[in-house]
Amino acid sequence: MLLSALWRLCSLGTASAAVTVYGQIPFGQTSAATSVTATGSSASPTNAPPGAVLAAYDETVLRPPNPPQDQALSFTLNLAQSNASVAGLSIMQHGSFYGFSIEMSVVTQIMGKNASHLQVPFLNLMGLIQQRSGGINIRVGGNTQDFAVYVDSIPDGHATTKEKSDLKNPTLTPAVLYTKELFYIASNISSLVNVKWYFGIPFNDTNWRLQIAEHGQAILGDNLLGLQGGNEPDYYLAHGHRNPGYGPFDYFGEFGDLITAIRNNPNIPRKNILIGPSLASGPWTPEQMWETGYLDAYKDSLVAVTMEHYPSNNCFVRFNIGSYVDPQATFPSFLTHQAALNFVQMYRNTSNLAREAGKPFIMFETNTATCGGLPGISDSFGAALWGIDMGLTMAATNFSHALLHVGGQNVYYNPFTAPPTNQTTFNQWTVGAVYYSVLVVAEVFGKSNVSQIVDTSNNGPLTPSYAIYDNGALSKVALLNFMNDPSGAHDITATITVNGGQVPQEVHVKYLAAESVSVKTNITWAGQTLGNKFKVDGRLKGSLDIIRIACDQSANLCRVPVKAPGFALVFMTDPTRLVTEEALATFQTTAYTKTMNTATVDPSVLATSNGHSEKERMRLGSTSPGSVSGTEGLRTWASGVTVLLALLSGGMVVLMASAR
Repeated sequence: MLLSALWRLCSLGTASAAVTVYGQIPFGQTSAATSVTATGSSASPTNAPPGAVLAAYDETVLRPPNPPQDQALSFTLNLAQSNASVAGLSIMQHGSFYGFSIEMSVVTQIMGKNASHLQVPFLNLMGLIQQRSGGINIRVGGNTQDFAVYVDSIPDGHATTKEKSDLKNPTLTPAVLYTKELFYIASNISSLVNVKWYFGIPFNDTNWRLQIAEHGQAILGDNLLGLQGGNEPDYYLAHGHRNPGYGPFDYFGEFGDLITAIRNNPNIPRKNILIGPSLASGPWTPEQMWETGYLDAYKDSLVAVTMEHYPSNNCFVRFNIGSYVDPQATFPSFLTHQAALNFVQMYRNTSNLAREAGKPFIMFETNTATCGGLPGISDSFGAALWGIDMGLTMAATNFSHALLHVGGQNVYYNPFTAPPTNQTTFNQWTVGAVYYSVLVVAEVFGKSNVSQIVDTSNNGPLTPSYAIYDNGALSKVALLNFMNDPSGAHDITATITVNGGQVPQEVHVKYLAAESVSVKTNITWAGQTLGNKFKVDGRLKGSLDIIRIACDQSANLCRVPVKAPGFALVFMTDPTRLVTEEALATFQTTAYTKTMNTATVDPSVLATSNGHSEKERMRLGSTSPGSVSGTEGLRTWASGVTVLLALLSGGMVVLMASAR
């Protein structure tokens, strides 16, 4: 009777296949092959040479660097109880410090085919972060945004498709066609998980195509954080987008033209929503941009100051650009705090200028290495440690956010990857090591939005440390050990003491652990893992393991060990209540279509919306031709009913759905 009632409810919509059970049907994936030794479980591209596998599933494992013999293995952190006396403390940070930058051309692989067919593993992965941070910021863009073209419809209800173009840039990304469905996908995701969005206005020329701004504001409302005006304009000349002689003052003028075009467009009500200049800090330095007067001239139109940067590259191997970077020789440079310090050095002045202008400073796109990352580095446990240290160093340097880039099957650095199209019936998702970096950093800062961090490293570049203050009081301590030694001979011990206060009776410690810095498998956070290659549905597996370590209150100290390699997050207060709350909101997989990769959503999560009110959302209307007949808001309503239907059906029910 329940199913009958639900069926009558669903039949209120007049569109065919308007209600679709969430499933795993990526669309339009294309890949470049990388020649490595493949295993039986590796994904091979179509028409690839023998032994070729997709970069996202590459099996390369590098040799870990030998640990130094003169490294001190114990050190003391003498920390203040209150932030009042802490020098160099950061701005207040959010748990959403780390977010994601999703290449526009792979949106339907990662987020969903359209607004009524979302990728549930993606929702689960975002839900894990929200549980710790309260929300996530996602940018949709990259090289593909500059050549994106709006169309009224795409066959078969897809939100985007790709076409060949004469695009001249290192990643050879195709032009993207998109419809309003792209924004309804984002809106429906935001109704399930607290995601806020950045999009980019096409900037390949100055004949402004402003549909992204128009439809983005109309559909996303206050879930749209900003619109990027130019993606890495310092490379426009090298990519063939501009005429010889193009420089910072030319971009300065074009940005002003864009502001004028937006000001004169009545379909873009929010005028001060731009972000920039988003330099790659390659041909131009940030200071060259500031010499144009960019910040003073445009600060009233900017919601944030942005840059984009990668610490290394694989462009020679991928596209015969530049010089060869040897992953094995480069690996040690990622396994040191110096990597993060070098990364932020060029932005210290920009960080100060952004603060003076009253604007957030965002690293809008980054990851281990441009041109897809480096095999054996970008997907290793070492990259997870690098990602944590990089994020915490940027936060300590007063960056407001940083977005890790996500590409398709042909890159090594993805935080998460959907399976190849022809394997969706038997393979699940793959999570890269740097996703754990995002999860950890979200937990470092938590949900209070008043956390502050300071770099307390005093034991050399292989064992960095940080203190985190929440509401003015010492809250957490973060400890890293970049050394690799399975014998335990290079495990470290940090002794924490408290000035102006007393250490607790015990501290609670969560460890990020793996066998070595080189491995890609069996990574655990507090005893739990998302699973190995092709085994991820977006939910943590295993029992939560929070280690209690007794402190010596008579001596006012706590001794915390960290394995080589490893990371420890030390809670100065009991995090148990927070963990219990987190578990309640987790998405659960209970209904299946195509045998895997489907899920249901807790009704309380579905009922909680961020951005538009429910009344506003119901006015949004249809997004696909012929999908609605006299029924407003069916698309958003259909997605909610889909989730609710799967939830109430219960158990291991197989629901028939259109495999469009």
